[in-house]
Amino acid sequence: MTSRLDQQGLSMRKFATAVVAAGLFFGGMGVAVADSWHSVKDPLTTTGAHFEDIEYRWEPAGEKHGAFRFRGSLRDGNYNDGHNTYVEVRAHSYGWQRFKGVQKRTVQLENKVYDGATRYTNSADMRVCRDRGALRPNNCSQIRPFKR
Repeated sequence: MTSRLDQQGLSMRKFATAVVAAGLFFGGMGVAVADSWHSVKDPLTTTGAHFEDIEYRWEPAGEKHGAFRFRGSLRDGNYNDGHNTYVEVRAHSYGWQRFKGVQKRTVQLENKVYDGATRYTNSADMRVCRDRGALRPNNCSQIRPFKR
């Protein structure tokens, strides 16, 4: 009788170990999906500036400041107007950070924004603009919000 009880205890331990291993595996898959790149269907556009092929991801809390990370193609939409383009991104509705493009070109951008006072960034806003100089106001696209 004792040997049969020992065998049951051994099989229960194996079963418990398998359940814990499966939980860790599938839990890890969830973290990998949360940290993967997400595509944005519609580009950000305004007269003379386009930000296309946009992808973003959220860095994990405690790593890289828990930043909002983005990448895409910033394109000058009007080569003849003499104006530059830029993308502005902000975390938690703080000040805008500007990432400049190049006149008459398309440039690839990949950057991150974060709030150093928090463990991770849970909201961000983005827009694309055309820099029309000091005398005329810049024109910008609608603000696109992102939530973790």
